[in-house]
This record gives sequence, structure tokens and C-alpha cells, in this order.
Amino acid sequence: MLDFLVNFFTDYGYTAVFTCLLLCGLGVPVPEDITLVSGGIISGLYEGINVHLMLAVGLAGVLLGDSTMFLGGRIFGYRIQRVRLFRRILSPKRFSQVQRHFKKYGLGVLFVARFLPGLRSPIFLAGGMSRRIPYLYFLIIDGAAALISVPVWVYLGYFFADNRDLLMNYVHDVQSVIYLILALIALVAVAVYVKKKIKARFSRGLEDEDQQI
Repeated sequence: MLDFLVNFFTDYGYTAVFTCLLLCGLGVPVPEDITLVSGGIISGLYEGINVHLMLAVGLAGVLLGDSTMFLGGRIFGYRIQRVRLFRRILSPKRFSQVQRHFKKYGLGVLFVARFLPGLRSPIFLAGGMSRRIPYLYFLIIDGAAALISVPVWVYLGYFFADNRDLLMNYVHDVQSVIYLILALIALVAVAVYVKKKIKARFSRGLEDEDQQI
């Protein structure tokens, strides 16, 4: 996949990278991280490709793809599930699961979703379908997450463009670190949620005792 994307992007440049990232955002099964890394590689190999401009193109492609999924859900609501493509991305069962996550963890789900291939598109689509999240909030949260992930992949490809074997080792290492951080964030979120529940029950217990007295 990496070699194919590098060759393809070499022929068509920024436009190819942007289009590929847009398709990633729409649920096409192309790895977004490898796409960004490939954009960084051609920036490191060819003088005509500027890595900073590639970063800007990467951010634009990522945000537009994510926004298309979110706004599609927001504009069409539950009707969008009549379309076979979107029904595959977000089945009724998965929609219910995503909604439960939103109720538990709030808008933080959107931030975490940016780092989760395979879950990103259905979560953004469900967020739009709920019509409870203003688009500006979505854009700020998704943009903040993209400003972390996109530069990492683009510059990683740029700095290790001449050694792809070592590069892929680093890609796997970075992915592992990201998943570890997300797991820690999830544990903290669960701990906070459980603490709030226990505190709420304890408070209700004290109120009941006061009423009995």
C-alpha cells in the first residue's frame, strides 16, 4: 500500500493526496495514516513538493472529509441510513452504541475518534445525526485532534523518506503509543464517570437519611 501510494502521489502530487484523504473521511478503506506518511515521503524525495504545503493539504483533506460525514448526518438525519453505503458505515446497532458513548463521555468521543481508524467515520456520522452538536464545536474538536495527528504522520514520512523500512517501524511504534495514550485516557474517563456515579449515590443516600430524620 505504501509503495503504491507513493508512486501515485508522485505522479499527481497534492491533488492526489487531498482526494485520497477526502475518500478516507468518507469511509473508503484506505489507511489515513499511510496516506499522510506517503505525502510526507514525496515531500522528502522531490524538491518540487513542499512539506509544509503538504501538511496544509493534509489538514484540509482530513477536515473536509470529516466535515462531509458529520454534515451529511446533520443535514439528512436518520434518512441517510436509507443509502446503502452509509447504512454499512453506521448500522442501527452501531448508532445506538455510539449514542451511548456520547451520553457517557460527551464531546470527548469526537476527539478520540480522530485517532481510531474504522470508528472515525461512524462516530462523526452519528454525531451529525444526533443534531445536538453544533458544527463549529465539531470543527474545533476535530481540528484540535488533527493538529496532533496529521503533522506527526506527514513529518515522519518526510524525515525518513530515504529509509522506508525504518520508517514503517516508526509508524508502528507511533501507532502503538497513540493506542496506549487513548487507553489511558479511556481509563481516566471511566474512573471519573464511576466516581461521579458513586458520589451521586452517596449524596442521595445522605438526603434520604436527612428526610427520614
